[in-house]
Amino acid sequence: SQAVNADAFVEFRTLGKGGFGEVCACQRRATGKMYANKRLNKKRLKKRKGYEAALVEKRILARVHSRFIVSLACAFQTKTDLCLVMTIMNGGDLRY
Repeated sequence: SQAVNADAFVEFRTLGKGGFGEVCACQRRATGKMYANKRLNKKRLKKRKGYEAALVEKRILARVHSRFIVSLACAFQTKTDLCLVMTIMNGGDLRY
């Protein structure tokens, strides 16, 4: 439960894009472990009234611990984005 910010991660490539932001593969500098960083743009969230949905998503991901569903590793915010750092899984989107 240490404070985490954007400097703790190195971003690699974009894994997907959505209505509020994008998901990028990232690596934690301290451990070298790979994660998926979901960056939600604050302006888009405010414009589309999505703050409450983003907070609910954060709460659900923090409580879920399953082999089949990603879980929240940590969350932080930058000046422009809300970032949800989650475990990364091979296979990607359920549609595929």
